Amino acid sequence: MNKVFKVGLIGCGHIAETYFRAHKYFNNFKIIKCADINEKASLKCAKQYKIKKLTVNQLLKDNEIDIILNLTIPKAHYEIAKKALMNNKHVYSEKPLSIEFKNGKELVSLAKKKKLYIGNAPDTFLGGGIQKSRELLDKKMIGKINLGNAIFAYPGVQSYHPRPEPWFAKKEGGPVIDMGPYYITALVNLLGPAKEVSSSLMHGVKKRTIGIGPRKGKKFKVECPTTYLSTIIFENGTLIRLTLSFDVVAHQRNHIELYGSNGSLIVTDPNMFGGTVFSCKKLGDPWKKYKTDKMHLGKINIRSQSSRANESPTNANYRGAGLAEMAYCIEKKRNHRCSGELSLHVLDIICSIMKAAKTRKKIKIKSTCKKPARFTQSEIKKILN
Repeated sequence: MNKVFKVGLIGCGHIAETYFRAHKYFNNFKIIKCADINEKASLKCAKQYKIKKLTVNQLLKDNEIDIILNLTIPKAHYEIAKKALMNNKHVYSEKPLSIEFKNGKELVSLAKKKKLYIGNAPDTFLGGGIQKSRELLDKKMIGKINLGNAIFAYPGVQSYHPRPEPWFAKKEGGPVIDMGPYYITALVNLLGPAKEVSSSLMHGVKKRTIGIGPRKGKKFKVECPTTYLSTIIFENGTLIRLTLSFDVVAHQRNHIELYGSNGSLIVTDPNMFGGTVFSCKKLGDPWKKYKTDKMHLGKINIRSQSSRANESPTNANYRGAGLAEMAYCIEKKRNHRCSGELSLHVLDIICSIMKAAKTRKKIKIKSTCKKPARFTQSEIKKILN
């Protein structure tokens, strides 16, 4: 039986419900206390989930807590994660690791110095869809990967979030900060570390309208670029064209396509855990399907729309898997997959994309990381209820 780690949650906003839902899937962590700078939010959370409410500082210093779950807004990730580490707590944060690369680097170094674990979302690459894709690539199903395309493009978070302004803020806003971590983490897991990026940007409309909640209809100012078209060159030589946009009403392109010397692979949505992988090894042949709905972390578990409107009603969502896997690795003294090293490299790519677009110059990636080990079905089973 696994040790059950006691978790303190900081940031009782929109994403918190997803992590509480994870309790029914994973056997080695329990959120027992919460905190938020907005006392109304923490009171509501504590009441809804029957846990204890503390102030942020109280929770960070609480000796009962093993892991801090940092669900604050992106610009607060660094501050909260650093304080957690300084208080000798392991920490798992929502994406990204930090807004600034130098701060992310400091966090990873501090965790290493204090012999603590630092983990980071996204953990969707642990799901059936990306892991099945990884399995096929590791078997050289389509040969050497030469190039590929990846795209996230939709109208913007204002359509489903009642307070969308942070996603369009000058420093921490935009699609690269918001959705880039999902796509880039998946690509690093599949292809290994990146070495260079180039990019272009576009500013869409200057004002947007909130589409849901009590502030529905209110307009707000957009302070950041809302489309990036980027090229990433990986250390293995693969060239990926990445589109990230809040300016597209609809499209029919696949989330990720990889083109190899012996065929092509269509990878599942990196924002979700499940889905169907497709491969084709000869021009004109039918695409072969690889369903993942029988796999651990691939089984459909969303059958009705939650308040998180970007969750498909027929997909797999096991957010919290990264936290559970990190807790298991803490107990077993192993390297975890959603690691600080991986998250720092992803942050480096994100910051480099934005810098390349701003300066119109190619940017060399400063960091590197090891490709995470595949997450096998037997390993996953150990952390499941």
